[in-house]
Amino acid sequence: MAEIVQHRIEERIPELEQLERVGLFTKKEVKSMIKRATALEYKLHRLIINKEDFIAYIQYEINVLELIKKRRAHIHYQFKREEIEFPIIHRINSIFRRATNKWKDDVQLWLSHVAFCKKWATKGQISKVFSAMLSIHPDKPALWILAAKSELEDRNSSESARHLFLRALRFHPNNKKVYQEYFRMELLHCEKLRKQKQELEKAEIDLGEYEFSPEILSGKLAEVVYRDATGKIKEAEFVISLLNIAVIFDFTKELQDSILQDLQTNYTEDSLTWDFMAKRELEAPGAGEELHSAKGRASDINRREQRCCQVYEEGVKSLNTEPMWTCYVAFCLERVKRKTNVQELKEKRQERLLGVLQRAHDSSLLKEDYYKNWLQILLSSGDAEGLTSVAMAATQRYSQSVSVWSLSLQTLMQLGSGDMGRLFQDALTHVNPKESLPLWRLQIQWSAANQSPEETEAVFKRGLLSAVAAVAMEIKESYLDWSYSTGGYKKARKTFTSLQDNRPLSKGFFTRMIQIEKEQETPKMNNLRDCYERVLQEFGTADEDLWLRYIQEELGPHGQPQNCGKIHWRAMKFLEGESVERFTSKYTLLQTGHLGVDM
Repeated sequence: MAEIVQHRIEERIPELEQLERVGLFTKKEVKSMIKRATALEYKLHRLIINKEDFIAYIQYEINVLELIKKRRAHIHYQFKREEIEFPIIHRINSIFRRATNKWKDDVQLWLSHVAFCKKWATKGQISKVFSAMLSIHPDKPALWILAAKSELEDRNSSESARHLFLRALRFHPNNKKVYQEYFRMELLHCEKLRKQKQELEKAEIDLGEYEFSPEILSGKLAEVVYRDATGKIKEAEFVISLLNIAVIFDFTKELQDSILQDLQTNYTEDSLTWDFMAKRELEAPGAGEELHSAKGRASDINRREQRCCQVYEEGVKSLNTEPMWTCYVAFCLERVKRKTNVQELKEKRQERLLGVLQRAHDSSLLKEDYYKNWLQILLSSGDAEGLTSVAMAATQRYSQSVSVWSLSLQTLMQLGSGDMGRLFQDALTHVNPKESLPLWRLQIQWSAANQSPEETEAVFKRGLLSAVAAVAMEIKESYLDWSYSTGGYKKARKTFTSLQDNRPLSKGFFTRMIQIEKEQETPKMNNLRDCYERVLQEFGTADEDLWLRYIQEELGPHGQPQNCGKIHWRAMKFLEGESVERFTSKYTLLQTGHLGVDM
């Protein structure tokens, strides 16, 4: 091992001598570099090698390159790059190769090598790195795309990029992203050739020796890619994505028309086709003379939106499905959200949206999320009758949805509906009990505000009977809070006493009662001790803070400090695992006055 390391260090001597000779580094710095390089080389030749050592070595060499670059700029010396930088770059490439051979699965390591090659102008190496990487990772489409883009952008080789895309399609014959980027590459290549031809024509150079095929210049290669792609992937969304790429290029009018024709002929059973064709109407040219005033512009926008809606109407006639109505509603909603100062346009947009929502609901094809938008619009317009009707309709359409019930019940609460008790019962009957907690919270909130204390207490007692532990525990805590706020300390104490043995139990229930006890003018220490003893009985094995609070309570003005030792002994006995260690540390801090445990 020592001989190999020594040999590698000796290989550095010519470049280090040059660094010192030309004044980029001092003799002392060169010695330091030899020492550091020796240490790094030894790490790379141990029996058990680590990836981190290779990365550290590469980073060190890159830092040296960066430093040389800065010092060259500082002393204005730009010579002898072949003797100084090139050996370092060659060495870094060599270390990268050794690392990627050892850790072949680390894609990030491969990509780091590619990034290094790009930055330090060793682009000839990039193809080799990508080739080696793709032989190991042919299953990753993103790497094929990255390699092809590199060939096109870094090496200006459209032929190599095309070859890589074709190889990628052998491994991933139905990958949308590969086809999209291949299609884009062919159009970029075509655009580049067209620009070259224009420049040659401007310079009045004879085009005889240059080959510019009319078919290639018109984008026929891209059309071949499109035909192949859509032959394998028959999805409207994919065809639209290719059309959106073609639109970027100004010479693809024929290709765009061909794709549009294909879309309208073969993909009318997909709602995305109708959605795309409808939204194209927004881009149609308008009457120029009208666009000088705000009203004229609003009128033009309204006409465009009406044309969009005509396409959507055709869509819902031929394709009466939830996705089709969703596209239509989403479009109308997006237009309503757009700001305009023309009141007439605002009203037309809202009227259009309400009509579409109603028709989608009548067809039982309105998505759950849109009922919320519908209710918000009716609420802002003050249509109480419409609100009640839609809220009830939503709960019938999505009778098992907690969010729909919550929204509808909140709406009806705002309207002051008189039949809320029955509606809450219906809601709790239909939804999954495990998801019913928001509805219980809402019912308690409504009952506390609108019903007598006896009726509210009856709601709490029904909630306590829930088979779902999370519901029963939260209801219990809310019941204690409500008892305290409506009936004071005596009522809260009575509620606590009646429920403290009813399972399931929560820590919050006991700590809330402790807080209530402490809020009294003269806290009863015996009651406080009872609460602590009860909560520790249930949760004392894992929560060291409860024991510390109990000790702190005894150290307070109403406690008996002589009890602290006994509580500490019990804590050490009851606590389990890491809680014991944490308790010991915190108890020490408490004794020295450096810890305050809040309730």
